Amino acid sequence: MAEVSTATPSPYNRKNPYLAELIRHERLTKSGSGKDTRHFVLNLAGSGLKYTPGDSLAVFGRNSPRLVDEIIRLTGFDPSSPVTVKDSLGQPKSVPFHQALSENFILNRATKKILAGIEERIQQGEQRNRLMEIVDNDELQADYVYTRDYVDVLKEFDEAKFESPEVFLTQLSPIPPRLYSIASSLAAHPDEVHLCIAIVRYETHGREKTGLCSGFFADHAEMHKRNIPIYVQESRHFRLPKDSARDIIMVGPGTGIAPFRAFLEQRAADGAKGRNWLFFGEQHRASDFFYEAEFDAWQKKGVLTRFDTAFSRDQAQKIYVQNRMLENAKEIWAWLQGGAYFYVCGDAHRMAKDVHHALIDIARDHGGLSPEAAAEYVNVTLMKTDKRYLRDVY
Repeated sequence: MAEVSTATPSPYNRKNPYLAELIRHERLTKSGSGKDTRHFVLNLAGSGLKYTPGDSLAVFGRNSPRLVDEIIRLTGFDPSSPVTVKDSLGQPKSVPFHQALSENFILNRATKKILAGIEERIQQGEQRNRLMEIVDNDELQADYVYTRDYVDVLKEFDEAKFESPEVFLTQLSPIPPRLYSIASSLAAHPDEVHLCIAIVRYETHGREKTGLCSGFFADHAEMHKRNIPIYVQESRHFRLPKDSARDIIMVGPGTGIAPFRAFLEQRAADGAKGRNWLFFGEQHRASDFFYEAEFDAWQKKGVLTRFDTAFSRDQAQKIYVQNRMLENAKEIWAWLQGGAYFYVCGDAHRMAKDVHHALIDIARDHGGLSPEAAAEYVNVTLMKTDKRYLRDVY
């Protein structure tokens, strides 16, 4: 039977995060990959934190020291100047300006608020004319802030001077928690939580940049030091079947594999009788096959009944997980008719939509249903009535 959540509420939450310790950090992608995906392990020993496969871990990232130093240089303020910020419980506390920039505010993505703040503090001239051209056009303004961080903005409009560090901080937004699908089961890893994270790296306006939380984990999180604020975000619906004899089909390309690694660990620990079928996709088998040895071992043990992969760039025509689904459409339909649960995790904008349409096509072609009836079966019967089609998409 699948693990259930603890009955005692955790003392740790968004307002009171637990400071966790990073104890392992491994690269999942190999040489030649166009991506940088990594496996991180946090120690939960002594925290009392519990989670169930399907839950997410909320993490508060920290800004890059280089980015913080650049902001300090551009604003001209003393990094040790005391500023008032709110602690996790909403109470005011005094910290140095550099600490507030590091721990409390988003720096890697500018907002419209900073443009309004600059507008109030910039004199007539070329820079003001350029600024007004941007703020007077909603579409242009949205495009402008989308690819810029605060360093980009402060460099372009360096005539604007803020009165104090605290006034500057009013232009910024607080760092929110970043949710990552948990990639482990406590049954397999007591006192640990595992994450599978794609490190976001890109270049805009002549500067290399990273995602706030993924960059923190990859480049700045210190090993064996309790300083990573986390809490468990419980999932209400993305759960293994209560009946462990039920079959499950999992579709998790890229980092969408995370919860299904947790599912398989839990099913193995439970000795679940239900069959497990996994679809995994990435760009190249040689460099992007996450957890390959683990999946191979599960196949040999009979835990992973079926395993289909789609490495999109290994042939002239790109092949994705939805293509593999359609290749196995008859078998998928048979599993669904036998009561199997269907799960998908990953990109909501393209992959999840394509998988959804493939599922409707399977219902139409192998269930003998009209297009309308096939859509009704997937959207209503599977998703809402039976609750056997579950998604963790973002």
